[in-house]
Amino acid sequence: MIEHFFTCPYCWQNISFLIEEIEGNHTYIEDCEVCCNPIEVYYQFLDNQIENFNCKTTDS
Repeated sequence: MIEHFFTCPYCWQNISFLIEEIEGNHTYIEDCEVCCNPIEVYYQFLDNQIENFNCKTTDS
């Protein structure tokens, strides 16, 4: 697993979470460790690295 840092779309704090190094597209909901709001997370992992990463509020 690798640690990835990003900005929460609710509270704008820099937070991190662990990403599994499994090839392919992944989408799930993760709660912000600062404000506890749910964040929809999408990432693509290819060739041992994150190719695409996006997060948004769950009400968008």
